[in-house]
Amino acid sequence: MSVFTPVSEAQLATWLKRYSVGTLELLEPIAAGIENTNYFVTTTQGRYVLTLFEKLGAKELPFYLDLMAHLARHGIPCPAPIADVGDQYLGELNGKPAALVTRLPGKSVMRPGADHCGQLGALLARMHLAGRSYAAHQDNPRGPRWWRETAPKVRPFLDEAGQALLEREMTFQGQHRFPELPRGPVHGDLFRDNAIFQDGRLCGVFDFYFAGVDVLLFDVAVCANDWCLVDPAADRRFAPNLVAAFLGEYAKVRTFTPDEREAWPTLLRGAALRFWLSRLYDYHLPRPGELVHAHDPGHFREVLELRASPAAPVPWVD
Repeated sequence: MSVFTPVSEAQLATWLKRYSVGTLELLEPIAAGIENTNYFVTTTQGRYVLTLFEKLGAKELPFYLDLMAHLARHGIPCPAPIADVGDQYLGELNGKPAALVTRLPGKSVMRPGADHCGQLGALLARMHLAGRSYAAHQDNPRGPRWWRETAPKVRPFLDEAGQALLEREMTFQGQHRFPELPRGPVHGDLFRDNAIFQDGRLCGVFDFYFAGVDVLLFDVAVCANDWCLVDPAADRRFAPNLVAAFLGEYAKVRTFTPDEREAWPTLLRGAALRFWLSRLYDYHLPRPGELVHAHDPGHFREVLELRASPAAPVPWVD
């Protein structure tokens, strides 16, 4: 959530006249993230998040906005898009598609414990069940096709060992497809900084702009690779108690299938590969922006190496 497209208070005040949200009181740029331009917006009637979409086009965006609206109607604590006076979620600001959504209370927990991971697992399972009745379809935008397109672009920036790792993992993932696994809308990017807690309670998940239809277990793997580590800053091995809490609470809401158990190690590797590739791309091939925050790709290189190692245990819940 960097600022690539500046917005002035005067510009936003004019734009907000299309909405029944009161008048502008405060506009704050959000400097974290790397994909879209985001601002916190406070009006006389509430607090919101304004997003200007830097890559996604007006034809793609209804999938994401309608998904958030669908999940919010089903009791999932996620941002609800605000419709304008013409009953449209999507507008345009400074030449970019733009949307206003509710701002959820709370803060991210960057060193989660077992209780945090358990709450996340239960909510993720509820979200997957609620998504079953969402009729729109859009493939995961960061799925295997994108991996194949991106790998050649980032390969020149890798050392010899990194190139070999990338080639091995691309070959491995290309040999595994899972048509038998449960599928549906997935968040695709539910890291610790995309969830917020208040008084120890998980009160919201957000940033659905990498969502798409995929294997549900891929979403589970993305979360496990970020939430369930011994030390996210220094030790990327799995913490068994965190994995047990996360998977155990998920399974109480949506039971895993035997096929998912078999596919789990491969999906963990695929989820690590996806974020290694995206971080390599954003780090080495960045777009110009006023405030840009690119993540270190070395983190997910290490995660991938661990998930692909026969010596590293892959915990599961029975």
